[in-house]
Amino acid sequence: MTGYEARPIEPAVLKELRDTDDAGRPCVPYTEREGGSPLRCCLRGVEPGERIALVSYAPLRRWAAATWARPGAYDEQGPVYIHAEECEGPAAGGDRYPFARVGALRTVRRYNADGHIVGGRLLEIPADASRGFDEAFAEAFADPEVALVHVRAVEYGCFHFEVRRPQG
Repeated sequence: MTGYEARPIEPAVLKELRDTDDAGRPCVPYTEREGGSPLRCCLRGVEPGERIALVSYAPLRRWAAATWARPGAYDEQGPVYIHAEECEGPAAGGDRYPFARVGALRTVRRYNADGHIVGGRLLEIPADASRGFDEAFAEAFADPEVALVHVRAVEYGCFHFEVRRPQG
């Protein structure tokens, strides 16, 4: 087992996003009818009937505020689904790497301590998704300059989750 951890959006940030998102817009909750969309608060798919919201989220900006990084033009924001009310977060024993549909394409984008992009790679999720992600993260963190990576969907560019350099 590696030290790689898919990180959901932190509870304090979720609380802020449920009021006003990172684009300055108010949160507008609704009841999901179909389900399936990826929730970034608990790293699972939406179930029909759940109250959710689609909000604008700037993951690098949030990380930079805590680390004093200066991402400049690399600061991006985009749409993510979250529960409209506080949730329990990821389930213990849940998927190690969420939203890992075999054959789906993901970008594993690498950032340095200043929040600048220092590389990335395309990952087609293999049958053994954990192994595929582990290899991509090991490759990324083999470069000592890489502080964190963002996993994004290729189709829409949506942020899925963040992985930070393992400690120790």
